[in-house]
Amino acid sequence: MIDNLWERITQCEGQAFYQIRGGEFTYQVKGNVLTLSRTNRSISKNTINEALQFVPLENTVPLQHLQAPSYLFAILMDERIRRTDW
Repeated sequence: MIDNLWERITQCEGQAFYQIRGGEFTYQVKGNVLTLSRTNRSISKNTINEALQFVPLENTVPLQHLQAPSYLFAILMDERIRRTDW
């Protein structure tokens, strides 16, 4: 599942995503890492794979132990990324 999801994430590079509280951001894909536009943090493909065990998500609480939980939530719960997977 991660490979299909990663392909969608790669296809949406540079597009606007929105955090729960409305913060807008974009990301760049560099190898197996997403570089986020609004923070010095990045998200690895492995972190996204870890986060998949918690989807679907209602909020960021299940992701608090991972890097950049609000960004993970915004990406994973976006219709462009999740489609009908969950």
